[in-house]
Amino acid sequence: MKEITDIIQAYQKALAEGQRMALATVVHVEGSSYRRPGARMLVTEDGQLTGAISGGCLEGDALRKALLAISQQSNKLVTYDTMDDDDDAKFGVQLGCNGIVHILFEPINPEKENHPISLLQTATKDRINAVLVTLFSMTNRLSQPGTGLLLLDNENVIRGDQTFTYPDEVLIDSNSALEKQESLFCNYSFGQNKFTAFIEFLKPPVSLVIVGAGNDAIPLTGMASHLGWTITVADGRANQATAERFPLAHTVMVAKSHEVISQVDCDSQTVFVLMTHNYNYDLGVLREFIKTGNPLYIGSLGPKKKLERMLNDLKEDGFEITEELLSRIYGPVGLDIGAETSEEIALSVLAEIKAVLNKKPGTPLRDKKDVIHSRSENVVRNPNKNRHILAVTSEEDTLGTCGIGPM
Repeated sequence: MKEITDIIQAYQKALAEGQRMALATVVHVEGSSYRRPGARMLVTEDGQLTGAISGGCLEGDALRKALLAISQQSNKLVTYDTMDDDDDAKFGVQLGCNGIVHILFEPINPEKENHPISLLQTATKDRINAVLVTLFSMTNRLSQPGTGLLLLDNENVIRGDQTFTYPDEVLIDSNSALEKQESLFCNYSFGQNKFTAFIEFLKPPVSLVIVGAGNDAIPLTGMASHLGWTITVADGRANQATAERFPLAHTVMVAKSHEVISQVDCDSQTVFVLMTHNYNYDLGVLREFIKTGNPLYIGSLGPKKKLERMLNDLKEDGFEITEELLSRIYGPVGLDIGAETSEEIALSVLAEIKAVLNKKPGTPLRDKKDVIHSRSENVVRNPNKNRHILAVTSEEDTLGTCGIGPM
């Protein structure tokens, strides 16, 4: 989500400067690649790049393709076959990823209503889930509809290119992606044309609530800011919880322990870290956490005995400590990386939160038996008929077949 936020900011700056620009989006990947579908990069006509579509190896050629799209004011689909050494040499890149990357280039016309950047702005305006539909064709390079449909969790549907009519199947599959919170790759036949839809599920950024405004919370806010997370710092000490001490936090609040959670909008992306070094304050926040039961993750800084003592005190107060509740409380907080300094502890804590939210074990990739990223985008299914088909190329697909993407 930070990449999208950076792109929106870069768009606004380029717009103020009168720069023309294009958006490059990785819309599909076969095999291995550095970036996955949904990776984006904004290119301005003076050569400024914001975001990334690869590890740096494609950006040079992508700049040329983006400038061509700007010049011709038409969408372009470009395929980079990193399994072909001759293709590497042709484009002047050395990828070594052993995959095929399809990138869509879309010139941005600010005068058009609901252009791709505008849809991204709308999708990220509020903390709600959304689905963004990008249509492209691998069989007809001259027909690339692009990013043109946004479905929000509040049931609002926003259409981009008003000249293109989306069939009902697209909206049905988009609602399915929103409900299941997963990205899909669907193939459709519109008359004589065949299109692939990247139906991308977008969720809000992580909302990190740091309970404690001590010095050790400062590097935690700094690293979380680099990740693009929304940051709230809460403490009962007015001299500690200040905007001057935490300039990267979106919200800094002075509140009593029982007031913190009630002042935070909790959703599936909200996580808490207790680090006030004040036992009673942390206990008070944990008590309110148990009452609401909404956050997926709450971390407790300090030794395990501290957390055990808090839980025992809560039991004595009549609170039921269930296994399901315990599964969402992490104490001591963080992954075991031998962290000692506040910066190292911050790294450990953020890594654990990221692993928990993505349902990953946090083990070394070296020990992973399978590939790093799922190949499930090659599995095509018809959700209405509950049947599964293996798809080799888009030409072999039929109307309304969808593949689950690894987002």
